[in-house]
Amino acid sequence: MTGFSVADTLAELGADVLVLSESAEEEYERLLPVIGAGLELGPLAEVPAALVDFAPEVIIASPGFAPSHPVIRWAQESGVAIWGDVELAWRVRDKVVRADGTPAEWVLITGTNGKTTTTQLTASLLVQGGLRAAPCGNIGVPVLDAVRGPAGFDVLVVELSSHQLWYLGQSRPEGELFPYAAVCLNLADDHLVWHGSAQAYRDAKAVVYRNTRVACVYNKADDATRLMVEEAEVVEGARAIGFDLGIPGPSDLGIVEGLVVDRAFLDDRARSALELTTVAALDEVGLAAPHIVQNILAASALARSLGVEPEAIHDALQSFRLDAHRIQVIARHAGITWVDDSKATNPHAAASSLRAYPGAVWIVGGDLKGVDIADLVADVGATARAAVVIGVERASVVAAFRRHAPSVPVFEVDAGETGQVMNRVVEIASGIVDGEGTVLLAPAAASFDQFSSYADRGHRFAEAVRDWIDRGSADDAGVPPSAL
Repeated sequence: MTGFSVADTLAELGADVLVLSESAEEEYERLLPVIGAGLELGPLAEVPAALVDFAPEVIIASPGFAPSHPVIRWAQESGVAIWGDVELAWRVRDKVVRADGTPAEWVLITGTNGKTTTTQLTASLLVQGGLRAAPCGNIGVPVLDAVRGPAGFDVLVVELSSHQLWYLGQSRPEGELFPYAAVCLNLADDHLVWHGSAQAYRDAKAVVYRNTRVACVYNKADDATRLMVEEAEVVEGARAIGFDLGIPGPSDLGIVEGLVVDRAFLDDRARSALELTTVAALDEVGLAAPHIVQNILAASALARSLGVEPEAIHDALQSFRLDAHRIQVIARHAGITWVDDSKATNPHAAASSLRAYPGAVWIVGGDLKGVDIADLVADVGATARAAVVIGVERASVVAAFRRHAPSVPVFEVDAGETGQVMNRVVEIASGIVDGEGTVLLAPAAASFDQFSSYADRGHRFAEAVRDWIDRGSADDAGVPPSAL
């Protein structure tokens, strides 16, 4: 989707466009010549001759291409400008303007975890506050599609991955973004293979604050995000706005005796605060998990920076619902609560889930993306009732439990057929719980070793739970094997 939006935009502007890809869906392969773009299909492990012959002035890369990729290295060595689709969107942002003749404001959101939920929350709060807002970027809607939307928007809420931010970090001065507000929700090791090191990953995330004009929102419970703000080159007058689950200081958002409050966007912030909602009200709509409350605080800070009133934030939160596979209770049956947090694709996210459901039977494992899971097991894994380990990297997960949480029973599910993995997982987990407790899918790993996506992994888990329920009861599932 991103690639086609780039080609379509450039062709419409009259550029000479060549698209290079290892493969293409039939629809895109048919449409590219129609819009006037060339298409070259084939291996990209080496720099294609067609690219060299084309002699591009600019290469706009899909964020899937790592800095170490031969084509990206060739562009850097050849002095060819390298953009991502986000930079292109910024450069053409005045294609559709507001009534006052100005383009939409941009709000940028990144973090190791919680990006999509916070992006959705922020857009919902802005819309409730009377602004035309669109969530876009890494959330699934290309920024270029949002920029070119004929109706136009007041605010674009742009979710950015570390990959997209790395490309923004390559921008030349004329292509740099000047966002209205920005947030990095948290930082933990992730995508280390893509970036090459934890420092490179951190540096990419820090780009989100560059040139922020009004509000740099950061997580007071995560020093890394505070340091990013302190080190960022921002527009003079931009404010640092902190959030966490504690009592807020002036210029912060936080919690006071069960009240979610704003002490940043009011005149007398030294002595008073504005109530946005209550933790009890969030609990009634399934939004009271600690890490979700943090997302709500961050989104509220962004919305308040754009003038959204507290009443609008309260009302929007009463109707907001989390997406599937994000700490989603999929069933309660025979005394067992089954929770799908398949979106917990790294240790930081899984830790948040485990803290929300202490004592759960933990389903963990998959493609670890170069991240060591030992600290997660040592920190919160020991609180699990038992662990059911899946994925191709099971050995390292099992070893982490043996070393750091030896008292936790560990059960291993062979890779086997993808369609059978979750059935076996549910069979084992139901036998462990045996009538009372929680089973939590929070893999702390990517899904591509056994599933097509984290959503596919979550769907298969839910289907296996439904099959187990249809069979009658936990007793019908049999007795689990002995722990490793």
